[in-house]
Amino acid sequence: MTSTLVWEGPRAETKSSLGAWLVRSTEAVAAMLLLTIVALLVAGVVSRYGFGRPIVWIDEVASICFLWLAMIGAVLALHRNEHLRLTLFLSMMPSGLQRALKALAPLTVAALLAALLLPAVHHAWDEWVITSPSLEIPSTYRVAAIPLGICGMLAIALRQAVREAGTRDLVAASLFLAVIIGVLWVSSPFLVRLGNVKLALFLVVFVGACLAAGVPIAFCFAVGTVSYLAFSTHIPTVVMIGRMDEGMSALILLSVPVFVLLGCLLDTTGMGKAIVDFLASALGHVRAGMSYVLLGSLFVVSGISGSKVSDMATVAPALFPEMKRRGHSPREMTALLATGAAMADTVPPSIVLIVLGAAAGVSIAGLFTAGFTVALVLLMALAILARWKSRRENMAGVRRPRASLIGRTLLAAAPALVLPFLIRWAVADGVATATEVSTIAVLYALFIGIVLYGGVGWRTFYGMLVETSALTGAILLILGTALAMAWAITQAGVAQDIASFMTGLPGGWMTFMAVSVVVFLVLGCILEGLPAIVLMAPLMFPIAKRLGIDDIHYSMVIVTAMNIGLMAPPIGVGFYLACRIGNVSPDEVVVAIWPYLLALLAGLAVIAAVPWLSLAFIG
Repeated sequence: MTSTLVWEGPRAETKSSLGAWLVRSTEAVAAMLLLTIVALLVAGVVSRYGFGRPIVWIDEVASICFLWLAMIGAVLALHRNEHLRLTLFLSMMPSGLQRALKALAPLTVAALLAALLLPAVHHAWDEWVITSPSLEIPSTYRVAAIPLGICGMLAIALRQAVREAGTRDLVAASLFLAVIIGVLWVSSPFLVRLGNVKLALFLVVFVGACLAAGVPIAFCFAVGTVSYLAFSTHIPTVVMIGRMDEGMSALILLSVPVFVLLGCLLDTTGMGKAIVDFLASALGHVRAGMSYVLLGSLFVVSGISGSKVSDMATVAPALFPEMKRRGHSPREMTALLATGAAMADTVPPSIVLIVLGAAAGVSIAGLFTAGFTVALVLLMALAILARWKSRRENMAGVRRPRASLIGRTLLAAAPALVLPFLIRWAVADGVATATEVSTIAVLYALFIGIVLYGGVGWRTFYGMLVETSALTGAILLILGTALAMAWAITQAGVAQDIASFMTGLPGGWMTFMAVSVVVFLVLGCILEGLPAIVLMAPLMFPIAKRLGIDDIHYSMVIVTAMNIGLMAPPIGVGFYLACRIGNVSPDEVVVAIWPYLLALLAGLAVIAAVPWLSLAFIG
């Protein structure tokens, strides 16, 4: 079975000195913007809590820097090949077709960006008459990041097309795109009158074709939306730029890059390993103990990093050798690793929960509280299965560690162990916002990382800033284009049709919940978490409200379903990531993972049927 890549690794550095200088300059600007955002947030926290005198202009400056960081980060992500894409179908195609699509995919991205450039300039120009409340400067200074970011991505997409494809493939791909665009332009009068069928054509067929061709998901959403607006409506495409701007500019999203940076610090400083070592010393001597340690480590570490990839990469190398010695097969370990990461994804500070809160208008504090409880339910389901599977575990030579050893590992891990509970308590109890808590957590992690865990070198820290910027840009571009696509669906009236159909189903809210589980299981397989959440939240949450389902309860159900789908073979992209981290062939893991997925599905059924589990501890 071929692998599906999620966040692909950085490309080789450009050979030309000018290109290398531009890349280094862009990275430096992105790093500086991220540092500026963190500094502004720190100043805001100090002024608010230290002096009781909030600085009113900080949010405006941070908002300006944030949109620039998002667009420059998106440029870096495209250069480093770190935009989320689906490659499963591409890898199954004949080699000749793969070569053709490697030329077509970047040219499609380039054509899209060229189509968006002029509307982005118009949007920036229109914003000149809008001034910020505190600084009283035109909003153009903020939104100018969008056309400039589009220019940067356009140049990179064209360069990638030229570098990765031969002349013959480039010419063929260019002609193919020209024919498609020409046919759509000629057919535009007919498409305008086509009704909702055109939505299926552009937002299902076009998006699906782009996904299969390996076009990054953010650009797939944009291709479908731009094509729909340009060829089948009278709505100007500048409206899409406005929706993207709106989706990428929510202040709550400021916590996303800061929590991503926190995850990088977790990996680099060794805080995650300290937590794993403590849990191993405390639980490793009992039957199924190492499985408990793996699950517990993912649960706790996820409460610091907010990233599944970071969690798995931290835990697996520390635990797999001992688990293998005790007779655990690599496929079983990898299956537990994958499903454990899915279990822990709702533990605060989950980036998915932050984005969901911004997209659907749900309380972040409530999501963090419920996410902690829901993860415990799933943890118990996996732990019970792990205990049953370990009934023949080889415990020869396993001894209970001395209390002094447990004490030493606890002492080493204590500063790191405090962090996830501090984050959950501060946000859930309303002591501080998610953005403020993320800032405090980064400062805390930097301090204890330097003082207790060996420090962080400047070059390493700079690399973390650049990596955080690129990942932030990739996340926010998905958010912006998915919200634009969701807006297009809503404007077409399809949302009302879906709502009428869903509310008319027999069985009331339970039937709707079951349908939602299936929908997000499938979307989790295909689109990964963030795109699925952002795309569907504006459509599904109003229906849930009409049926009397609490927003937080519904959030827990769909996020859990999406995470399970993410780890489900043969398409789930998280499944292949876990196999890569575990260094095991997906063919070996594909059978072993299903009992664990069924355990998660059983936990999901309980969570969906019992709203109390999600709402019990919310004030």
